[in-house]
Amino acid sequence: MSNNSTIISETIDLSNCDREPIHIPGSIQPHGFMLILQEPELKIIQVSANTTQFIGKQPEQLLNTYLEELLIPKQLEAIKKCLQSDFENVNPLKLTLKKKSKFVIFDGIIHRFDGVLFLELEPAKTQKSSDFFGFYHLVRGTISKLQNTSKLSEMCNVIVSEVQKITEFDRVMVYQFDATGAGTVIAEAKREDCTPLLGLRYPPSDIPKQAKQLYTSNWLRLIPDANYQPVPLIPQLNPLTNSPTDLSLAVLRSVSPIHIQYLHNMGVGASMSISLIKNKKLWGLIACHHESTKYLSYEIRTACEFLGQVVSWELRGKEDNEDLDYKIKLKSILSKFMESIPQNEDLVDGLIQSELDLLALTSAQGVAICENNQWKSIGQTPETTDLETLLQWIENKIEGNLFHTDALSKEYPEAQKYQQIVSGVIALAISKVNRNYILWFRPEVIQTVNWGGNPNKPVEVKEDNVLHLSPRKSFGLWQETVKGKSLAWKPCEIEAVLELRSAIVGIVLRRADELAKINVELERSNNELDAFAYIASHDLKEPLRGIHNYASFLIEDYAEVLHEEGVSKLETLVRLTQRMEDLIDSLLHFSRLGRVELAWQGTDLNDLVKNVIDVLKLSLPMSNVEIRIPRPLPRVRCDRIQINEVFSNLISNAIKYNDRTEKWIEIGFLDLENQSRKDTEELGEVAIVLYLRDNGIGIREYHLENIFRIFKRLHGPKKYGGGTGAGLTIAKKIVERHGGKIWVESIFGEGSTFYFTLPR
Repeated sequence: MSNNSTIISETIDLSNCDREPIHIPGSIQPHGFMLILQEPELKIIQVSANTTQFIGKQPEQLLNTYLEELLIPKQLEAIKKCLQSDFENVNPLKLTLKKKSKFVIFDGIIHRFDGVLFLELEPAKTQKSSDFFGFYHLVRGTISKLQNTSKLSEMCNVIVSEVQKITEFDRVMVYQFDATGAGTVIAEAKREDCTPLLGLRYPPSDIPKQAKQLYTSNWLRLIPDANYQPVPLIPQLNPLTNSPTDLSLAVLRSVSPIHIQYLHNMGVGASMSISLIKNKKLWGLIACHHESTKYLSYEIRTACEFLGQVVSWELRGKEDNEDLDYKIKLKSILSKFMESIPQNEDLVDGLIQSELDLLALTSAQGVAICENNQWKSIGQTPETTDLETLLQWIENKIEGNLFHTDALSKEYPEAQKYQQIVSGVIALAISKVNRNYILWFRPEVIQTVNWGGNPNKPVEVKEDNVLHLSPRKSFGLWQETVKGKSLAWKPCEIEAVLELRSAIVGIVLRRADELAKINVELERSNNELDAFAYIASHDLKEPLRGIHNYASFLIEDYAEVLHEEGVSKLETLVRLTQRMEDLIDSLLHFSRLGRVELAWQGTDLNDLVKNVIDVLKLSLPMSNVEIRIPRPLPRVRCDRIQINEVFSNLISNAIKYNDRTEKWIEIGFLDLENQSRKDTEELGEVAIVLYLRDNGIGIREYHLENIFRIFKRLHGPKKYGGGTGAGLTIAKKIVERHGGKIWVESIFGEGSTFYFTLPR
């Protein structure tokens, strides 16, 4: 980590090391050497400075030469074959290189990254290549023991014991990260005289963010000698890019000086870390420590890496088995809610019918429900005024539909005044638009946390004209009394809350659909249905996009493998998902219309119509379309943007649904005294009737009642320019929100006239 002056003005802690470029150290560890090659000729463009030690040749002698000058043809051919296959299936290669008058056998580890080829060579412990049966016998017993465990804690105890047995490290631990990045030792196998670290917690700063990223891409990391002297690469910069070489995937990559100092402070002479990955994220580490230097052969390391992968695969199942009885209880409570909610007309009544079950769903001491700004509280909760301000804060913090914390006052200082009854909160948004929320509360539980050293002193700083950062030196038990925190929310409790929301949304949607069938007018005015339609369609987009993308990937990547019929079906699937996404977008747009406030303003319809036509000219053929406006259109009071959309939908439909050579569209308005088509009392004295008439294909009489229904098309999806069938539905919604009406008169084969009213 560089000690430049910009760091002095920053807060000095190990988070500054999050910016340390540990992936480009420019050096390697000395227990092997590295060749960096340019393909396809395998020209050596960079080399570690320790080649003399291993093969008796100076780095300068190797630069700009070719790999074929170092290896016998048979081995060179083996490497070339590697380049066409999966490196993981061939590493390590047994390579024989000459050192003066004798031959030395190396384990060759090859990988390609960032445009160059890396060949890392470590002196081999055996002359034979690794064989399957040897590897199988090394891991067979351990895998059997892992599979026989039922819980996470049991599996972790088995893996530390087995890895210590295989590697003979002084100490092996499972180190689990929490949501903040802090880690806790949850399992440990150690030499008897070693100080136990089981149960100790370590702050996030002990492992910087970019180090965690490298642990995610590299399953295993070995440091045989924590006192090693880094071996630089020659030349320092990659001559192809004139920039430092990225060693992210290199086995020999040199580690951060701060990490080395950290190991020194812990009294560690050698270490190895095996990554534990769950859902493509770093879940934890199997951390191995040894008091003195310790080198492990590539075969042993591969076995440990494989065991780390097995544990990673088992993590989800084992974690699911934790608290199994409690999870079954939560499922039972959810089933009760699915039965009770539909039996009550009011959502809140359905939820609070069994107050104890609502609390037990998250093991909470209090719950508050907000429905349309009205509060209903159960158990220990803040006052209503405090609930209101808390919800306002949560609404700005919530991501998706959920917010939760077990230390509310730390994030929201105003909660300190009631932290004894509320330190933990789960907030679930049923509908953000209608402000429907459920909040569960947990009281403060004063806890004692066992830290491995004082977490509040993550670094020690010395100053001798230059600023030095070094890791903390104390790792002994340090106890902290924590206030303002509740018991942590368990993942199964969070999942139960989300399942409750899905159930509520599904029930309300079904109920709204049933009511709409009984009363069409209720469908039009039911804002709750709009809100939930928006939620449902919004949530559908992500999985639909996933189906679309995966189908596209299958066509691109497996077109040669699939039969022609299979490709055709996949292409149909892609078209259908695109069609469904268009429908969902239309539904989203339609559902938003009922919730957006109208921006009323005086509007000149002549300017508005002119702008609509100018925009449509960019997307529709209008060279053979005559726009007729018999007299200047009036000024009206309306939401300009929404009425613009009404005219856009009506004009574009008039153009698309017209198969004549010469098309015309007439836009005008009726005088009140000439409105024989509609009773003047029904329209109202302040209304103005606008019309749009065309000479298009017209509409059959029995279709006139259906054309304003959403997604109702009278023709095939591709005929007459396609579309989702939502345009007229949206136009109707906009006109009705303006207090007007819309209707159509048509003669099939001759044309149609759409009428709608607006305030003057």
